[in-house]
Amino acid sequence: MTLVLDAAPLVAVADRRDHLNSSVAARLREEPGELVIPAPVTAEVDSLLRRRLGRSARRALLDDTTAGRFTVAGLEPEDHKVVADLERHYDDLDVGLADLSVLVVARRFRTRRILTFDQRHFRALRPLGGGRVTLLPSDATAG
Repeated sequence: MTLVLDAAPLVAVADRRDHLNSSVAARLREEPGELVIPAPVTAEVDSLLRRRLGRSARRALLDDTTAGRFTVAGLEPEDHKVVADLERHYDDLDVGLADLSVLVVARRFRTRRILTFDQRHFRALRPLGGGRVTLLPSDATAG
């Protein structure tokens, strides 16, 4: 089953000093399904890695995508309309393009599984096909 990735876990796995590094790395290694990063999220990760860890970390992410470790999913013109509509709908959350692209890409890949640390936004957002999202790693440890 597909797992859509948000920015913070990708930054954590790139930073060996991050206290969540090993758990995120294990999650990504053990994940049986496709690992998908929305293109707006890759831009966000690139910026965060540049600021926090430098060029080598940015290049490592590019190397991973080039090697096929991750699938990068771009947004189609109609996806941008959906994002704009969601931005208006969730105006009080001030969510933004990257997080909303996660919902759009999740619908395209027919999954509700998201790897994120952003509980505030993603607990409030609803999958475009209805139901509830499964937020990893937190929902994996919930009883």
